[in-house]
Amino acid sequence: MRTRPATMAMKVPEVALIFWIAKLCTTGFGESFSDYVFFNDYIGQHLAMLMGLGLLLVCLAVQMSTTKYIPWVYWLAVTAVSIFGTMSADFLNKDLGMPLYASTLMLVAVQTGVFAAWYATQRTLDVHSINNRLRELFYWLTVLCTFALGTAAGDFAAVTLGLGTLASSFVFLGIILIPAAGYRWFALNEVLAFWFAYTITRPLGASVADWLSVPAPYGDGLQLGTGPISLVLGILLTGVIALVASQHRRSDPSNVAPVEAAAEGR
Repeated sequence: MRTRPATMAMKVPEVALIFWIAKLCTTGFGESFSDYVFFNDYIGQHLAMLMGLGLLLVCLAVQMSTTKYIPWVYWLAVTAVSIFGTMSADFLNKDLGMPLYASTLMLVAVQTGVFAAWYATQRTLDVHSINNRLRELFYWLTVLCTFALGTAAGDFAAVTLGLGTLASSFVFLGIILIPAAGYRWFALNEVLAFWFAYTITRPLGASVADWLSVPAPYGDGLQLGTGPISLVLGILLTGVIALVASQHRRSDPSNVAPVEAAAEGR
């Protein structure tokens, strides 16, 4: 019997501009589609939660079973996390009656606890070190926490603080510039900058999606409807993932080698 190696190939993408574009697309789509399903009278909130959980488990099972980064598999898993993370935060507020400030603080504590456990066992929070199964589990648990926290924080800013969705969008846009500027000009730790920005993309994308979609009398924006906006953002997300997958195919050495081998054989 051969022992399994302690490390595995990287299964997360490089952090570049297209990464953040795709991430924002998943947040916007996840927010609008989750609201469309979760508040649908024909489906019901409990069935919606079960559907979201089922989708999440299937997508994560496929992602965990892969041996390398596959764009379609990875970003579909992120999208499933976005949908279920939004539902989880809404469940705390709408079903359990938890105030938005309380759910936001609770989810901050949960995410902090996940970070603490991850660092205590692995001595790193760097996404470029996701090279074993335990680190991958911590990574996806952290991603889920960021989506739930971002949903609660976005609703807290828009509703509890009374900013509305449009003003909240600009507030979170300003906040996300902090880690970007800190990393670029003030030597902010890259791991801290990444997770700071990753968390804030959630309420930023969700606030924009809510401004576009949430219908009257609950919305304060364009009120175009969660269904139509989900369709538009879903098409946009699909296009972005297709672009990411195309770039990955061209840059992946494992895809170049067979072509070169075939050329040499002619």
